[in-house]
Amino acid sequence: MSELQKRLQMNRLPPMPPKGIGGASGSNAQGGKRGFGRGKRDYTPVMWDAYFATMKDITVSNDNVFRVYEVGTEGPVCFFLHGGGFSALSWSVLSKTLCGLVKCRCAAVDLRGHGDTTTQDETDMSAAVLSKDVGDVISAYYGEEAPPIILIGHSMGGAIAVHTAHHNLVPSLIGLVVIDVVEGTAMEALSSMQSFLRSRPPGFKSLEHAIEYCVRSGAVRNVESARVSMVGQLKRKDTNEPASAVMELSSEEAPPPPGTIAEEDEENEEEEDDSAKKSKSSAGFKRPVNDLHQFVWRIDLSNTEKYWRGWFEGLSNLFLGCSVPKMLLLAGVDRLDKDLTVGQMQGKFQMQVLPQSGHAVHEDCPDKVADVLATFMVRHKVAAPKDDFQSIFPQC
Repeated sequence: MSELQKRLQMNRLPPMPPKGIGGASGSNAQGGKRGFGRGKRDYTPVMWDAYFATMKDITVSNDNVFRVYEVGTEGPVCFFLHGGGFSALSWSVLSKTLCGLVKCRCAAVDLRGHGDTTTQDETDMSAAVLSKDVGDVISAYYGEEAPPIILIGHSMGGAIAVHTAHHNLVPSLIGLVVIDVVEGTAMEALSSMQSFLRSRPPGFKSLEHAIEYCVRSGAVRNVESARVSMVGQLKRKDTNEPASAVMELSSEEAPPPPGTIAEEDEENEEEEDDSAKKSKSSAGFKRPVNDLHQFVWRIDLSNTEKYWRGWFEGLSNLFLGCSVPKMLLLAGVDRLDKDLTVGQMQGKFQMQVLPQSGHAVHEDCPDKVADVLATFMVRHKVAAPKDDFQSIFPQC
């Protein structure tokens, strides 16, 4: 057994996803030219500014401070809401790609209890509170003359986007996109959610180890996206500061060299001494102290169980009742429940299926999701295409 295999076994990393499953095409999905099967891939964390142009902390009522990232300078705003346990950084690759296709702005917010957002009450994760937060942040960020806004949410964020639209909390709303969340399948999955959460490692010895776990577990199948987004899901165990703060501090103290770490064959990796490996693994961020779990999850999702049903119960009818143009983006048609099946047949919303992705559709296939969203906006004449963009996704 090679040194690499021993190390992976000790860290209890799950096997990589089967060949051909998920991820965007090309090097983005495979994390480099060598792909899953050969060599050492680069799991070095990447800063947010490789994808977003600005980062702002928006203060709303009761001194609640929400972290918002944005890219783009003109056109409507695609306002992204992440899923439970994720962060605004999960939209990084998609946002940059989408702004290259159509004239739009992309903004992503860390919801209450997530990422770099800090609130007076981190425990109230009810649909009513989260949707009010979204409306308050948009109002504080854009003021009374808010631009046209398309709410786009994934999983829990998709449910919150629907609740926000249903209660008319965003007056300038012109569109609604829900990614891989359907009432029926979501309600069925709740019974196994605690088991899933218990199956995750309680923490990680480094950011690189966390990113490696994220990819090998199949949580995110696109290495490029995992390298920037996984940081938003973690915090320091000893100080409770977000992992992104550690990244920013380390970047100021010791800027990483340009480019990525060169990939090594497993055979060559075995010949490296320990000091060389430690030096390479610490590139780009502060070397952690000797603590097996230096980084832990930013939010304990198991403590939010009492709010889960409120996120998803009645979601299908709420979605169908929203008057703006709507789209449902799914990883599989099996996720469609009865109410949505009838609504789709009646033409009440558009639907797109990307079966070669996992639950984190927008991270696994950012290029394809960007094409879908660009097509949606161009079709409804709310955004102008760039560089003769042409849709490759017929929508139903």
